[in-house]
Amino acid sequence: QVQLVESGGGLVQPGGSLRLSCAASGFAFSSYYMSWVRQAPGKGREWVSSIFSDGSNTYYADSVKGRFTISRDNAKNTLYLQMNDLKSEDTAVYYCTKDPDKGPWGQGTQVTVSS
Repeated sequence: QVQLVESGGGLVQPGGSLRLSCAASGFAFSSYYMSWVRQAPGKGREWVSSIFSDGSNTYYADSVKGRFTISRDNAKNTLYLQMNDLKSEDTAVYYCTKDPDKGPWGQGTQVTVSS
């Protein structure tokens, strides 16, 4: 079955950086448009970024544009999210998914931005 395992989260100070990874299995990863979404405490899921199956096109929410970079390595079945200049409002659990509306979701990785 589909398995998505996110990692790379942690506690970082404002202005810092983190790189999230998502190891995918159980489906043809290289054929799928993939996305990152996040859920802040007490809020619903928010779409963050998406990437075409071949990596040729990327899309970002306005709130992260210019600070986050999505990428993928189809040979490793892995999705990445490089996050720079982190802000307190980026604090959330981050999930990767092949369908940002329907899931499925992994367990997520917690990102906390705080001084």
